[in-house]
Amino acid sequence: MPDDGPHSASLNRRREPRRSRAALATDTAAAREALFAAIADFRAAEEAEGKTSVDFGVKGGELDKKSRAPADLRQVWTGRVREAARAVESAIDTLAPLNPTPDATKLLGTVEGDLCPLHGAWRNVWTTAADASFSPNSTRGDANVYNVVDGTRSRITNHIDFASGAQFRVLLRATALSPLRVGLRFRFVKVSPPRPILGLLRTVVIPVPGPFLTRVLSLLGRGPKEGPPPAYFDVLYLDDELRVHVTGQGNLFVQRRAPWSR
Repeated sequence: MPDDGPHSASLNRRREPRRSRAALATDTAAAREALFAAIADFRAAEEAEGKTSVDFGVKGGELDKKSRAPADLRQVWTGRVREAARAVESAIDTLAPLNPTPDATKLLGTVEGDLCPLHGAWRNVWTTAADASFSPNSTRGDANVYNVVDGTRSRITNHIDFASGAQFRVLLRATALSPLRVGLRFRFVKVSPPRPILGLLRTVVIPVPGPFLTRVLSLLGRGPKEGPPPAYFDVLYLDDELRVHVTGQGNLFVQRRAPWSR
């Protein structure tokens, strides 16, 4: 007869969390692989049907006409590309509940910020945001996009390295608004053209209007009437190598930790 005594029951209780953790790890690994496979299918669909061309500003499809926030490419994707994008979104929905990092903003902006789970460099691998999507069939040209989170200094720097040799650096102030939400305030944009301007200027720094100036421009009819949309992102999933987040405007990003940041 099996031993059903108290020691056996205690042993079963100790084993159960281990089985649960093992099952969770298996489910998470499968969900990650499903996401990567869906992104590979999306890229194949773009290869077959052509990548959506995005150029600067509202006219180029980079910014939303009303809010001036980054446009959502789900509004323009069609056919096989749109179906593939839905599959990526579905994979994100499956992965998000398995997030192993409930406090993604821990230590952000502290002297121990380099231990913040978000700290480091992250490469874009998929997004719905038009301002972070680049292709050779556009005036902007192709580009590599990644961002660097400096957990100690509470900064995020978006890096855009164009195939032409031009470089954009967008510096933002990052604030932990909750364990999974990061508030953003744009500070300035640094533009480095492929060739010095007038043979002298190698870099141009463009300050980004602060909240007060933005509100004034709105009142003068030079900005969105409802004011600037809130700038933040919510972490949906984060581990040592993979980061998935959604912006305040609903745009999705899938990023992988850059090899040099490991």
